[in-house]
Amino acid sequence: MHVPADLDVLIVGAGLSGIAAAVYLTKRCPGKRYRILESRDNPGGTWDLFRYPGVRSDSDMFTLGFSFKPWTGAGAIADGATILEYLKQTVAEHGIAQHIRCNHRVVSASWSSQRASWQVEVETGTAGAAVRLECRFLWLCAGYYDYAGGYTPVLSGREEFAGDIVHPQHWPSALAYAGKRVVVIGSGATAVTLVPALARSAAQVTMLQRSPSYVISMPVEDRVQTLLRRMLPAAVAFRAIRWRNILFGIYFYRRCKSQPERVRNWIQRQIRLALGESYDVATHFAPRYKPWDQRMCIVPDGDLFAAIKSGRAQIVTDEIERLTADGIRLRGGGELGADIIVTATGLNVVPLGGITLQVDGRRVRLPSTLTYKGAMFSDIPNLAAIIGYTNAAWTLKCEMVCGFVCRVLNYMDRAGHAICVPSNDDASVQEEPWLDLTSGYVQRVSDQLPRQGSKRPWRLEQNYLRDRLWLRRNRLDDGIMRFSAAGTRPP
Repeated sequence: MHVPADLDVLIVGAGLSGIAAAVYLTKRCPGKRYRILESRDNPGGTWDLFRYPGVRSDSDMFTLGFSFKPWTGAGAIADGATILEYLKQTVAEHGIAQHIRCNHRVVSASWSSQRASWQVEVETGTAGAAVRLECRFLWLCAGYYDYAGGYTPVLSGREEFAGDIVHPQHWPSALAYAGKRVVVIGSGATAVTLVPALARSAAQVTMLQRSPSYVISMPVEDRVQTLLRRMLPAAVAFRAIRWRNILFGIYFYRRCKSQPERVRNWIQRQIRLALGESYDVATHFAPRYKPWDQRMCIVPDGDLFAAIKSGRAQIVTDEIERLTADGIRLRGGGELGADIIVTATGLNVVPLGGITLQVDGRRVRLPSTLTYKGAMFSDIPNLAAIIGYTNAAWTLKCEMVCGFVCRVLNYMDRAGHAICVPSNDDASVQEEPWLDLTSGYVQRVSDQLPRQGSKRPWRLEQNYLRDRLWLRRNRLDDGIMRFSAAGTRPP
């Protein structure tokens, strides 16, 4: 089935990134005709998908929230339902709902230089009826992980376990854990969120980790935030708090990279203050890697430490030998009894939403491409993607890319161009990892990801101030981004 469509921009994904992209198009490119395709039943992305107990942001909402919609919540950390409501309000306030089509999953997209457009194949509804859309610019805002299922390692003896095994990505709404023994496998952001939430009503919660992560307590509402909100008008206070948090994040990240041992020692001192000198911090909170080689785990008001100190939760650092009928047998000896096992073991990464791309009949191999200004890809015309920062709030980079894409679209209109494509002719540019993290979910698919280059414009610095200034002021017609008329093939 072919549906004639005359779209300037097609946005894939109606989560935080897709909503931001739509708002920027509405404000900065008001004449653009666009549509948003969302594969799930509702907009909201991550915040509509995850429903496990305690689900919340792990970035403060003054930076995770949009710059154009000031965060007015009482605290800096918000739960999933509150963030979803915030996104719904944004959609309503900017008239975006009319552009969203849910239950539309993009399968593939094929670029034609002759037509200067993308032919996009879409499956719709529960039956997966095929629809083809045509757009001049394709904007991928679906993030980088697989919504269909999270990562669960092979667990020997799984069939023997008599209880429930659940993954947080698909939490059963009717799961009864009150009064039960729960083991949460994992040590990342999801695990440290689940443990204190489950501990409020479970008989016992154990966080079973193969190796520790860095865990930092963040106040839900600190004194400076409270003072600024009392002294300044709401909009001014929001900007002041937002920039204060941005600058501190940049400072802390640089300290992690330049003085990792000092930061490691400082984090462990804070944990000892929370749990007491007798607690075995060296075993349970001393990661093998340096700070910010993987994402930091944030616990609001130290709720994880409070749960451990109260005895309602515990951490066991060991490896799994096998599951048994009553729990988990450990390689180090002993067994953990469990009625419920939660596999908070990570994500499955799907580059660019798993969409198959072709350019003039040639299939695109993502590992052969370089990211351009953190927004586009070498030799792929009229396509952008939003992947947020790994060392700061996702939205900071998201909005930065949104502003850049709108600049490109407006420039093309003014100059009468139909095609834009970045191309690298500099042999001195060396390939580097796209996501510079040692996390398992990244390493498992490292050979499937695009690359970034060793210098600009093929890399960003993971520094919001520098990246923002550079993307806003750097000329668009830089000799690397090639602009042309319809019918011109990319190099």
